[in-house]
Amino acid sequence: MYRFLLTRQWVILTLVGIVLIPVMIKLGFWQLHRHEQRVARNNQIGRSLDHAPVPVTDLTAPGREVTHDAVWRRVTAKGSYDPKGEVVVRLRTDNSGKSGFMVVTPFVLDDGRAVLVNRGWIPADAGQREYPKVPAPPAGRIDLTGRLRADEDPGEGIRDTKGLPPRMIMIINSERQAKALHRPLLGGYLELISPDGEGQPQTIDPPDHSSIGNHMAYTVQWWLFSAFVPIGWVILVRRERRDRIAAAAAAAEAEAVPAGV
Repeated sequence: MYRFLLTRQWVILTLVGIVLIPVMIKLGFWQLHRHEQRVARNNQIGRSLDHAPVPVTDLTAPGREVTHDAVWRRVTAKGSYDPKGEVVVRLRTDNSGKSGFMVVTPFVLDDGRAVLVNRGWIPADAGQREYPKVPAPPAGRIDLTGRLRADEDPGEGIRDTKGLPPRMIMIINSERQAKALHRPLLGGYLELISPDGEGQPQTIDPPDHSSIGNHMAYTVQWWLFSAFVPIGWVILVRRERRDRIAAAAAAAEAEAVPAGV
């Protein structure tokens, strides 16, 4: 009574099930990998934020990439802002998700080297193609604290639009800005923590490193789906067999009834 498995309908259904099982298992491992990446990222951010602040020159230098373990480390710098090299970064959001600009200003250290400082967010009151009104940075020599970030690069989910108005950029990259400013810059940039006086750009909140997302739940979900495929196939086969037996019995009973009865 299982010859129906050789019919076109059942052959196709069986092949689809055979294909779905490894696909779902692979999707489960993909979600598991994303979960592990999220946990590792959260742990790395937590470790970095827990470190005591150190001078920025201890972790980066001109032409040097910020290492993975140094990202999000709190660093200090002593010097003064150079507003002549200031730029704004388009299409950035504040802590509530509102779109506007980030203000990036070179900060000249006491030793003559400089580092880019993301001073924070301002609204795009005149639109994204008009240079906004930017609060002037604090004048004179100051001590600041920030979170060290790696240079942004195209292909990291940030659109690198060309032909922008003067002093507007899409990505924060020390190598690019060093060429535009004709001066060496420390690798990476700082997200300003303090000082953040009244009337200054809105500083950026520290990254969330407590949420792990739904990746583990999706992992279990995909693997359960892969287990349900053969179980469902068996249920369907048994149901089909039962229905065929019942149909055959009904046909036999109908044939056994004498004509005219």
